[in-house]
Amino acid sequence: MANRKTVVLASGNRGKLVEISRILEEFGMTVVTQGELGVESVEETGVSFVENALLKARHAAAVTGLPAIGDDSGLAVDALDGAPGIYSARYAGEGCNSDDNIDKLLLELQGVPTDARHARFHCAVVYVSTATDPEPLIAEGVWQGRILEARRGAGGFGYDPIFLDTSCQRSAAELDAAEKDRRSHRGQALRRLSELLRARPE
Repeated sequence: MANRKTVVLASGNRGKLVEISRILEEFGMTVVTQGELGVESVEETGVSFVENALLKARHAAAVTGLPAIGDDSGLAVDALDGAPGIYSARYAGEGCNSDDNIDKLLLELQGVPTDARHARFHCAVVYVSTATDPEPLIAEGVWQGRILEARRGAGGFGYDPIFLDTSCQRSAAELDAAEKDRRSHRGQALRRLSELLRARPE
């Protein structure tokens, strides 16, 4: 990993790009989104975060010929039997945005008491050196918390304003970048991926 290389992120999410770039900088990787390279998103037909992350990574690698990182993450709420889960990004329907998703989730949880609003963020990150890489690196992370009744904080993205980290009593949107990296599902998964990259033979 001594020579700087370009790795394509199989996502157009700028928030994810910032987080992933920050953590993988030590490996001399320049991370670009697939959209910057003209790659269309692949249909997410997997039934788990890992399956979808792998689909994304292999597709991006196949189109660009570059190593690729696929990330799939989402929010699982106990009171909703694990929803929105793998459908987190499109919970309010195709073409929806983060505010739409948050509004729908808060509506679904109306009347649910504080002690029954437990939730967790899941993240699966997959690295493939080629589209047919027979040994993809797979790392996962989980961030425990609960759902607030209203938005708090101006940072982050996605469901961050309504996800409370109960260990520090702040929403994900109230954490600075460094602290979010330390606590978050994506930070956990990327640290594990970093370990796997270090251990991977050149």
